[in-house]
Amino acid sequence: MSKPILSVKNLNKTYAGGFQALKNIDLEIQKGEIFALLGPNGAGKTTLIGCVCGVVNPTSGDILVDGHNIKEDFRLTRKLIGLVPQELTVEMFEPVLDTVNFSRGLFGMAPEATHIENILKKLALWEKRNNRIMTLSGGMKRRVMIAKALSHEPQLLFLDEPTAGVDVELRRDMWDQVKELQELGVTIILTTHYIEEAEEMADRIGVINKGEIIVTENKNKLMQKFGRKELILDLNEKLDKLPESLSQWNLELNSTGEHIKYIYDSTKEENGISQLLSDLCAVDITFKDVHTDQSTLEEIFIQLVKR
Repeated sequence: MSKPILSVKNLNKTYAGGFQALKNIDLEIQKGEIFALLGPNGAGKTTLIGCVCGVVNPTSGDILVDGHNIKEDFRLTRKLIGLVPQELTVEMFEPVLDTVNFSRGLFGMAPEATHIENILKKLALWEKRNNRIMTLSGGMKRRVMIAKALSHEPQLLFLDEPTAGVDVELRRDMWDQVKELQELGVTIILTTHYIEEAEEMADRIGVINKGEIIVTENKNKLMQKFGRKELILDLNEKLDKLPESLSQWNLELNSTGEHIKYIYDSTKEENGISQLLSDLCAVDITFKDVHTDQSTLEEIFIQLVKR
């Protein structure tokens, strides 16, 4: 495997008051992936991003961006990173084009009109390029933040709650834009409170809680490993109770007696379903429909954090 675009080793951050925001964080992000960092409020997400981006000084540990140590090569590593912070930090009286060009210049990059034009067109901002930022909607202002972060052609893009306060339609537009950025080779790390956002976009999921990363896993493997699958049988005839002979299956009969639920491990080849159906037939329980339901990423996240 090629070297990671981001490598965090034994990272700790303790603030002056004694609060330890990060505890021995180890994390590697591969080039080109979309990594979603999930965690409740105060878990350490923004502090971790701040340390990588050089706006928070870690207490101890090492951070490498594309193999370069951020302490020793701060200018170089910072140039490789784009950050879209949670808070809107834009000069409201500046026109869109001017503020994006200015951001590029801050990183010592020569003007590149074609690159800036392409970014603004991708983010549906080109028609608004001469508008003052104060005249834009909240969603458009957030797009300006993304344009500013992309202006200096970073390899690693942090999106801290990118769709906070954005309506559903615009959120889906932004998901599409993030995937387009990935296709251009940009590595993306996003924090989000919208679990469906991570489920939709991320290749890999990390969960942080109380300053510690408690899991990092491929999204599909995570859902297989921690998820549960349910087989639901819609009965032809209502039951008052389940026969004693079926007690080994730990079945659930719903309150109306019309449905039976069986929870099984979808990762195992032998999940018992065929034997269960045979045992139901043996006691004359018939059904008109069968369907399955799988845990959502949100349910898995809540389960992990509660642990």
